[in-house]
Amino acid sequence: MAGVTLTADGAGKALARFANPGRSRDLGWFFKTGPGEYAEGDRFIGAKVPEVRTVAAEFAALPYGEIEDLAASPIHEERLLADLILVNRYKKAKTDEARGEAFEVWLKLAYEGRWSNWDLVDTAYLFGDWLIRHPNDDLLESLAKSSVLWERRMAIILTFCMIKNGQFEIPLRQARILLHDEHDLIHKAVGWMLREIGKIEDDVLRAYLDETAHVMPRTMLRYAIEKQPEALRQHYLGLARARGNR
Repeated sequence: MAGVTLTADGAGKALARFANPGRSRDLGWFFKTGPGEYAEGDRFIGAKVPEVRTVAAEFAALPYGEIEDLAASPIHEERLLADLILVNRYKKAKTDEARGEAFEVWLKLAYEGRWSNWDLVDTAYLFGDWLIRHPNDDLLESLAKSSVLWERRMAIILTFCMIKNGQFEIPLRQARILLHDEHDLIHKAVGWMLREIGKIEDDVLRAYLDETAHVMPRTMLRYAIEKQPEALRQHYLGLARARGNR
């Protein structure tokens, strides 16, 4: 795009035109940035996601080194911008080599802690396509067993493409590893993926719930059964209540 300076600084300045101080306060509350919360200290300028996507399109050709610099920003929307540029690059890649390069940069930044909120993790679900093309069970298991909250969320979100492709074995394995996780954000993510399985193959979801509903965290269970008939919802909630599930 004419006039665009393809640097992290240029991208940040382009994004700043959408700054909204009033909205930034609301986002800080919504994404739990207060003392002791999961995103303590994260900073927002108040840009909306469609606005960040607009800037991502303008900076689609941003060099990888500049993307990494952008992802190191203390500003949440700048990290989201880097995330979206990588996702778009993967989506538009014409070769396996190009897809692999985008995935490896995204994963490197993940291990550096750049995707440090649930929206940054969830935005990049498309990278699960790489793990269909190039299965890596060790990577997924290591993410699921990580001490880092965001890596554990990646461990289940990266199975979304598998679920949409009708592949349930690995997503269910990941769900089992995370079944007793203590964090609400993992309960929600696992329940969401289980619900997606149920949309495609009800019997698979119900077989898993028959095995685990009595020990599943309540939030995870409620997310998983959200689309089930009321009678089945009450059945599985009853199993949880009978065991005193939290």
